[in-house]
Amino acid sequence: MLIKLRRSWEIPESEVTPEGVFLNRRRFLSTAGFAASSIGAASILGLSENGQGLSSARAQEGTDPSANLYPFTANDAHKLDRTLTDEALATTYNNFYEFGSHKRIAKAAQALKIRPWEIKIDGMVETEQTIAIDDLLKKMPLEERLYRHRCVETWSMAVPWSGFAFSALIDLAKPLASAKYVRMETFEDSSIASGQRQFWYPWPYVEGLTIEEAKNELAFLATGVYGKPLPKQMGAPLRLAIPWKYGFKSIKSIVRISFTDKRPVSFWEEIQPREYGFWANVNPEVSHPRWSQAQEQPLGSDEKIPTLLYNGYAEQVASLYENIKGETLYR
Repeated sequence: MLIKLRRSWEIPESEVTPEGVFLNRRRFLSTAGFAASSIGAASILGLSENGQGLSSARAQEGTDPSANLYPFTANDAHKLDRTLTDEALATTYNNFYEFGSHKRIAKAAQALKIRPWEIKIDGMVETEQTIAIDDLLKKMPLEERLYRHRCVETWSMAVPWSGFAFSALIDLAKPLASAKYVRMETFEDSSIASGQRQFWYPWPYVEGLTIEEAKNELAFLATGVYGKPLPKQMGAPLRLAIPWKYGFKSIKSIVRISFTDKRPVSFWEEIQPREYGFWANVNPEVSHPRWSQAQEQPLGSDEKIPTLLYNGYAEQVASLYENIKGETLYR
């Protein structure tokens, strides 16, 4: 099926998708058994652990103190060329290894305590600071953006994220000129996150971007989705949404943002660098070592569609990589 594009990022709002496995590290390294290649029919159809429909995905969540801020004003520069994913699918088909190495972790993720929640901003900045999420929201230019989301496992979705441009946080942080990278870190609390008791994983979850990537107009820190605060299973109260990269780069439940001159080693890169690298830009012509990336399957659909270079955002991001030689930029 051909996808008719307007500008490279535009998509009718009527067309957005839900979001999204590894085995444990030992099995992964010995058998390379990433669950991506076999998405279960029940998960694609949006069925819960007991086989019932997930029409009340929000029922499991507690009240978020920021709920009265939503919905944010839509940024019309960020639209879609496909249907938004059904909310019940997007909020229940999730990777969040802190709560299990499968997609149906929504119930387990309700153990996450999202208040109080503070984000530490440190490293190569003028002044290190720790800021509460609600105070951060007061300082940021809040908006809604419609983005595609492409998982390395070959499923995809299109969702309306709420939040603020990463560049606005950089302005707040005031990094030194010598800072070249941004390192992000997820919470670590194995008393509530059973997945973090699996000692073979390199907890906490870490991801990173170059400063130039983080300043790009598309780089976005999400605090909500579908006009509401983020559900816990999607990475409340603060996650990254970086639409031209594979989904594992979009780190969830961020507690620390550090500016550094050393390139961070990300969670999956540390586990298996041959398969999951620092860059992880979407490219249909570069296969994962164990499966093709040429096509994707939108959540809620039984049809596969062609994957686009940089997930359809080449116009905005291709220039970031023009002078980078000798590296694998696409996984």
